[in-house]
Formats: sequence, C-alpha cells, structure tokens
Amino acid sequence: MAGNSMNHVSTTEARQAAPATRASRIVAVASGKGGVGKTWLSCTLSHAIARAGKRVLLFDGDIGLANVDVQLGLVPQDDLGAVLRGQLSLDKAVAPFVDGGFHIIAGMSGSVNLGALPKARLASLFAELRQLSTAYDVTVLDIGAGLDGPVRDLAMMADSCLVVTTGEPTALTDAYAFIKYNAKDCPPSAFRVVVNMAESQAEGERTYNTLFKACQGFLKLSPPLAGIVRRDRRVADAIRHQMPLMTRFPTSDAALDIEKMASRLLSQP
Repeated sequence: MAGNSMNHVSTTEARQAAPATRASRIVAVASGKGGVGKTWLSCTLSHAIARAGKRVLLFDGDIGLANVDVQLGLVPQDDLGAVLRGQLSLDKAVAPFVDGGFHIIAGMSGSVNLGALPKARLASLFAELRQLSTAYDVTVLDIGAGLDGPVRDLAMMADSCLVVTTGEPTALTDAYAFIKYNAKDCPPSAFRVVVNMAESQAEGERTYNTLFKACQGFLKLSPPLAGIVRRDRRVADAIRHQMPLMTRFPTSDAALDIEKMASRLLSQP
C-alpha cells in the first residue's frame, strides 16, 4: 500500500471553506452485482468533480467489502467502523485525500454490515450523513452491491442514483433487478445508467439500449444514460499502483469518459 496518511477535517472547517449558499447534491453509485467497477468509478468520478472546482465528499458505504482506501493507497486514521462502534461521530471520520482534492469517509472491511445495525442506529447514521453532505457541493455514496435494506436506504437518500453495469448478461440482469426493486421507493428520475468497460462507444450504447428497453417495456421507466466508460488497460495499471487514474493517466480514454460524465452530471439541475 502506498501509505498516504489522512488527517481529520471537521464539519465546521468544511462549512467555513464552503460558500454561504450552495445547492448540495447526493449521488449514489450502485450496482446489482460486484465486479462491474463500481468503487473505481466512485473514486474517479469524485476526482473528476473535484477537478471541476466542486467540494466533494466520498462516502464508502460498501460495508464488509469497503476498498476505497485500498484503491487510493490510503491509510485512514479512522473509518466508518469506529463510527458504528460509537467511538466517534461521523464528521470526525472525514479525512482529506489531498492528491485528489476531495474528502473521504473510509469504510470498514470485515464481517460487520449495515444490515446488522439496530434500525435506530442506522437512521441516526444516515441523518448524520445527510447533514454532513450540506457542507459539500456533491456527496458521492459508494453503496454496496445487492438489494438489502441499507443499500436501498442509501439509494433513497440520493438525488441521483448511477446504476453501473457492463455488457455481461448477468450484470445487465442484476442492474435491471436493482432498478426494479428500488423503483417503488426512489423517484423515477433518480436512476441513470453507466456502462463501464465498454469495448467501444457503439458497444456501450448497445448495452445501454438493452437495459433501457427492458426498463421501458416492463417497468415503464426510461432511465437516461449517464455515461459510457471505455475499457482501458491503464485503469488496471492505476489500480495496481493505488493511484487515481486522472493523476496517473489524465488523458486516457477512461479518464476522458469520466470527465465527460462528471460534466454532464454537474450540468443537470
């Protein structure tokens, strides 16, 4: 691991650095299954939004399989696990990722999961997160794959929910299941589709159209396309070196695709 340390920043400091008025936005990054690049996309999208001059908080909500800190080569002093154990408040777990220009709440790997928490504690945690998000322009939630209750709760908290898929049939099926399962709780306008690891723009559009037609035909939903990220061997290189793609390969195909996605997201009301 690269061993970059993370110093704490307080909510007060975040608010003092922020403009007096802001329209904060919460963006969830979700998937029906693992292995589609959800966490990498969360990290890279956060970096791209920060490079656009926005204040960004990345929350690693994939409890049990949390790896935002691993991908970025960080050694957090505290993580969400300490918050769940009652050792500190959520704002005290916020730390800056200096190289990326955004803040992070690192998750907790292991057997603990959000679903095991008492409902009152879970509600309190989400209330803290919502309050903390008002100090930022954009809060990105890297939520766990699957359909359990806490995943749904985090998706419901978001203004936009980016559902990540690939062209693999199982990824498409699970992305459809995620949208179907959450459609009754989230506003229809919340869902947007991201096609990751597409062999080409055309192949990514075909993958999106397959999911779009299924949602339109069976769910009466028309989730727009948030973006297509082309398959890029430099992504794996950046992950191996625990560096953000936009730091190591800022002009790579995947980096340019993420920047385009971030710009599109920020331009939407």
